[in-house]
Amino acid sequence: MNLAQHYRNLYLDAVNKIKNNTYQVDPLINDKNDNRFGITLLLRPSQEVKNNIQRVLNQFKAIEPHQYYYKNEDIHITVMSIISCYNGFKLENIDINQYIEVINNSLIENPEIEITFKGLTASPSCIMLQGFLTNDSLNIIRNNLRTHFKNTNLEQSIDKRYAIQTAHSTIIRFKEQLTDKSAFLKLIDSYKDYNFGSFKPNQLELVYNDWYQKEALLKKLALFTI
Repeated sequence: MNLAQHYRNLYLDAVNKIKNNTYQVDPLINDKNDNRFGITLLLRPSQEVKNNIQRVLNQFKAIEPHQYYYKNEDIHITVMSIISCYNGFKLENIDINQYIEVINNSLIENPEIEITFKGLTASPSCIMLQGFLTNDSLNIIRNNLRTHFKNTNLEQSIDKRYAIQTAHSTIIRFKEQLTDKSAFLKLIDSYKDYNFGSFKPNQLELVYNDWYQKEALLKKLALFTI
């Protein structure tokens, strides 16, 4: 996959939908009755990179203060959505130790994962950081997870929504209609090549999470050293 072109295509499609008012506003972000939960394997950027992200987000907040902005503790890259969030999923219905075992068996030695966040892209519902990888280690782990989980009888929904291949991170979601689309789009464009920084994660997290990965609702299930 040409990742830069993929991100660019996403961006152009999303900008067109924003301009035409066919983008998606999420009414459930602050809904206390939202009961969509699942389990995810993820990694997190360094504190320095997260602080760079927040400095940029502050500029977006000045234009569109009522959208949903990710806090530092919620920013992440999804390695694999193992059970995608759905209404009524309960942790007690699965044996988490079996999931931990499969994940351990899917990891590789010395993956030397390095990710650079450079530029912004978008979807019809959110704004994302463009993540670029220096090697194939993360995708090797993902393919191992696909193979190993599909060889079990464990509940999983890997690739049911889409087959994840990128290292993007969502940082803004549309909570309501944009009030100044022109200024908002101009600001996105001004950061299309901005370097937020690079980092080398040394662990993966298995978490029980809601749709938005809110720390207040998240439960850490296991840590894996890489």
